[in-house]
Amino acid sequence: MRHTMPRPTGRPLEHSAERAGHRPWHRRLPLRRILCLLPLLVVGVWVVQHRSLIGSGARQTLTADPYWLLTAVATTGLGWVAVAFARQGTVLERLPARRLFAAQFAAGAANHLLPSGIGASAVNIRFMTGCGLPPARSSAALALYFLAEATTRVGLLLVLLMAFPQALRLGPVLPASVSGWVVAGAVAAAGALVAGVALVRPVRRLVATFVRTALADARSLHTRPSRALALWGGSLAFPLLQAAGLVAVGLALELQVRPAHVMLAYLAATAVAAVVPSPGGIGSVDAALVIALVAAGAAVDSATSAVLAYRFITVWLPLIPGALVLGGLVRSKII
Repeated sequence: MRHTMPRPTGRPLEHSAERAGHRPWHRRLPLRRILCLLPLLVVGVWVVQHRSLIGSGARQTLTADPYWLLTAVATTGLGWVAVAFARQGTVLERLPARRLFAAQFAAGAANHLLPSGIGASAVNIRFMTGCGLPPARSSAALALYFLAEATTRVGLLLVLLMAFPQALRLGPVLPASVSGWVVAGAVAAAGALVAGVALVRPVRRLVATFVRTALADARSLHTRPSRALALWGGSLAFPLLQAAGLVAVGLALELQVRPAHVMLAYLAATAVAAVVPSPGGIGSVDAALVIALVAAGAAVDSATSAVLAYRFITVWLPLIPGALVLGGLVRSKII
């Protein structure tokens, strides 16, 4: 009786194990699935670490006027729309509107995980390169957005300072010596940055190439009225909506400060806090807002309550949904 050996199938043992229902662990847990769950995990850890601050903000909102709080929520949502318009205004190509808005919502969550807006910048560069833009043009668009947003924010601050020169009284809050040290530190940091760019040749070459690309894109964009309107209109609307949200929270908590002075306090506080590289401005923005509101005439406890409620609405409330959207965008390969 002739015995025949089974013919080899030519498939590796790993594939045979898969057919038997035993997939290797690295196939069962693909990298992209892990990456899409990572933002939610990091946000969860961060929420646990700041649970006392979140609880304080939540308790402040429970005692406030709900209609004004809903107004603050609405201005927060419209702020993401304004940012989406401004981002569209930085490129000539038409970006998918729904995905662009989702990317800004997700960037808000990423921005609170890394310092100095690195998270939001990374999300937007990934989104634009995924839409077909070269990395150099994506970086130039990012720089143009920061330039427009900073210009409009400082312009609004200067206009309000000229309109209400006596609105902020920093003397009782910050001694003159402290103010002098803050100004001196800011000037020294700016000088060190300029010197570093000017003296280091590779950095100077990289910055020169980057500036040429950004200026070329800016000239092209301003030949398209729709793009220029989206860029500057969105950049102007964003800080106005943010400041309006703080005004709404102040009205909900019956803060004894004029709305225009609250807007001025918000713009001044965010301009100062921008130099402190903390994730999402946690700590720096909160302290600067409290100081600015006290300088505008609010009591310390009232200013603290308003800031806690405002930050709960604008930072902590959208954080977990934003992390979920970020994970979904990663999983669907949009970013």
